[in-house]
Amino acid sequence: MADTLEFNEIYQEVKGSMNDGRLRLSRQGVIFKNSKTGKVDNIQASELAEGVWRRVALGHGLKLLTKNGHVYKYDGFRESEFDKLSDFFKAHYCLELAEKDLCVKGWNWGTVRFGGQLLSFDIGEQPVFEIPLSNVSQCTTGKNEVTLEFHQNDDAEVSLMEVRFYVPPTQEDGVDPVEAFAQNVLSKADVIQATGDAICIFRELQCLTPRGRYDIRIYPTFLHLHGKTFDYKIPYTTVLRLFLLPHKDQRQMFFVISLDPPIKQGQTRYHFLILLFSKDEDISLTLNMNEEEVEKRFEGRLTKNMSGSLYEMVSRVMKALVNRKITVPGNFQGHSGAQCITCSYKASSGLLYPLERGFIYVHKPPVHIRFDEISFVNFARGTTTTRSFDFEIETKQGTQYTFSSIEREEYGKLFDFVNAKKLNIKNRGLKEGMKQSYDEYADSDEDQHDAYLERMKEEGKIREENANDSSDGSGEETDESFNPGEEDDDVAEEFDSNASASSSSGDGDSDRDDKKPAKKAKIVKDRKPRKKQPESKKGKDPNAPKRPMSAYMLWLNASREKIKSDHPGISITDLSKKAGELWKAMSKEKKEEWDRKAEDARRDYEKAMKEYSKADSHRGERSKKKKKKQEKLVKGKGDKKGATSKSSSSKSPAKGMSDSFKSKEFVSSDESSSAESKKEDSEDEGAASPPPSSEDSGSGSD
Repeated sequence: MADTLEFNEIYQEVKGSMNDGRLRLSRQGVIFKNSKTGKVDNIQASELAEGVWRRVALGHGLKLLTKNGHVYKYDGFRESEFDKLSDFFKAHYCLELAEKDLCVKGWNWGTVRFGGQLLSFDIGEQPVFEIPLSNVSQCTTGKNEVTLEFHQNDDAEVSLMEVRFYVPPTQEDGVDPVEAFAQNVLSKADVIQATGDAICIFRELQCLTPRGRYDIRIYPTFLHLHGKTFDYKIPYTTVLRLFLLPHKDQRQMFFVISLDPPIKQGQTRYHFLILLFSKDEDISLTLNMNEEEVEKRFEGRLTKNMSGSLYEMVSRVMKALVNRKITVPGNFQGHSGAQCITCSYKASSGLLYPLERGFIYVHKPPVHIRFDEISFVNFARGTTTTRSFDFEIETKQGTQYTFSSIEREEYGKLFDFVNAKKLNIKNRGLKEGMKQSYDEYADSDEDQHDAYLERMKEEGKIREENANDSSDGSGEETDESFNPGEEDDDVAEEFDSNASASSSSGDGDSDRDDKKPAKKAKIVKDRKPRKKQPESKKGKDPNAPKRPMSAYMLWLNASREKIKSDHPGISITDLSKKAGELWKAMSKEKKEEWDRKAEDARRDYEKAMKEYSKADSHRGERSKKKKKKQEKLVKGKGDKKGATSKSSSSKSPAKGMSDSFKSKEFVSSDESSSAESKKEDSEDEGAASPPPSSEDSGSGSD
């Protein structure tokens, strides 16, 4: 027979809630590790008194009773595992695993039995239900009636808050059955009463969570936080972990107490108690116990009179009373030498501490993540600036934590730490310079479909098309020059049909690159014709082919009415979410069918675009003919100006020369367009016309 038995996905019943975890049975005893909190319950084999196997809601369950009265319940077993467990209990624990079924008659009249910390309501020999008395928060009595009130369960949607028992009167003298019932409950109930004197008191400590100044009274079994507005009583059994963390400024210390279950104030739950101390604060402490009691209870861990830093005294007392070790940062050191990293989580800035077995973030809200619950980590580029990056952690339960605005200098240290702890890094190639885009690896999970994201992409494409069609000036140049894929041919045709636009945009770009002194003059000349260019297309061409839809959008258009009929009155937002869920759950074969339809639509679009481009080229030829007519008109006006200057040059050669030069410039700036081809024609004309004008002026003087 094997020395150990292991069971996954076992549920432990604790205060009415079912905690998922792993159960291991060995020769030494029973160990259960909670998957959510990482808390480990260890039951020694010598402490086991009884084992019961029974049918429960989640299959079959195992109830273990210890010799000191504690009860442990584990559910989620299969019926076939009974023989294996029974043999193991006989061989290693010398116990018979008894089978007891719950009574399901539905009667409400029976017998109450108190066994250890358990109240059992039985009908005959079969139990109907059991109540762990540690769940009881208050017990009140009335005439022939006892009322039990319970702690609220934060993990359950519905909590049992009250049970009333009717206790019939008896004929025995001197014994009140109602008071006897209540005393049995109160002796085991989780009702904290501050009786006796506190061991010690720490006054006016600064508390970050819950916020305020509190006096901390240390009692033998619980911690009492006394503030101006609220009081909290924290049993030491609810303390899960203790942390002592140095602040980045090296002048303050955080003392963090992890609690499970958390303390409550209204609807707020505090899973962490965070105290902030100054390193310079000292205290002399005297325990309210004699030296013999101190030595007997704490075995040298505390003395009656102690002195030192305030944070050292608080942590030392808590460690001795809670009997748990204090976790401090390991060997991690950031870029500045501190043992933490400055970052932001949600809306607040705080400090992230890499520990030997996890990460802890303080302080608002506090977060503790163990390495064994991390699925992978991810290094992402900052969304607002390249001088910082984001550190993302995703747990095995699917919860994601994003710590943002981390300085770029911390990247190497944090990456080496994560790598040394052998955590799964989602984007391995990022360390060599962080040049990869976040989008390249953020959406690597192709199985997930975001309907909202698809809709935003489609709307973005439509806005881009409208911007390309309706914009003018430099905006038109920028948008059209970045059109992807099949649109390149379409853009080229448009530019070919109007050479002035392409030449002016080319000159504009060269001017920006070369930064020549003539930039100012060219910009003034080029800006004028740009306003004339979009006259032919102020709106989108209705004859232009429409862009093809994606496979998802084709499926959505075909399925929209069916979704509406299946869910009457559904809103547009909820319809998009529902469609995304249906698309994600769709089989691969059905998705391939819509992919083929999308591919056919894309081919039809390309074919239609070619035909549209040919028609557009014919329009371009007509515009070229119109351009040639304009050039002839310009040349005709130039000849008339030359004749005028020839007749007027008889008076003064210098004046005739200046008038002739002025007329050429006047013609080129006023009549020509901003296109380079037209400017070259006008410059050639100006260069050819001066010789005859000078000759004419000479003959006139003769």
